[in-house]
Amino acid sequence: MDFIYPARCPICDKIVMPKGEQICVGCREKLPYIKQPCCKQCGKEILREEEEYCYDCQKTRHFYTEGRALFSYNEAMKKSIEAFKYKNRQEYARFYGKELAAAYQKQIKRWEAEAIIPVPIHKSRYLERGYNQAALIAYSLAEYTGLYVEEKFLFRAKKTKAQKALGTKDRLKNLQDAFHLKKSMVQYKKIILVDDIYTTGSTADACATVLKKGGVEQIYLLCLCIGSGI
Repeated sequence: MDFIYPARCPICDKIVMPKGEQICVGCREKLPYIKQPCCKQCGKEILREEEEYCYDCQKTRHFYTEGRALFSYNEAMKKSIEAFKYKNRQEYARFYGKELAAAYQKQIKRWEAEAIIPVPIHKSRYLERGYNQAALIAYSLAEYTGLYVEEKFLFRAKKTKAQKALGTKDRLKNLQDAFHLKKSMVQYKKIILVDDIYTTGSTADACATVLKKGGVEQIYLLCLCIGSGI
């Protein structure tokens, strides 16, 4: 398969050498891994060591329990995720999931989650794209953690606008009644919600609110990328 469909680097998009690797050696050195100190709530890097929470989390009540992210959302990661979502670079998910598992294996074990739930996309977007990028990351993460991916409960009932183009109030309005449960989730008490990008946490909170109504008690969050904090 590598000979017919050689793996492409998730950063430069060139064929990875040597074969068997998932990222170029030089590109790995450019990855913007999240560094300490970071927000205890969402995982954003913060500039002031004396602060425990980023500016957004200091003034916002979140409905998810705790979150972490792998990379800062810089220009390189923006291009990587755009190719992943819109140019059918589904193979990037293998690298993303592996890196998330490696970076947060202790955190995941401490959370004692029973399942992974990817943030769903609307069925119309799924038909356009052919896949849910968050689900691909979730299945890759599951491969390295042994956790079960649960997709049959949470779904997106409303086709929302892109969150990045909206202000805080409009983001909340945009996501109002966007997510629903097909049935009760009382069999799960602790889950990990997986998404590609975290900005203000509006999407995570909207999902967490619905999941809690369905019986989930603790919702942890793992994201591939997150914006910068102050």
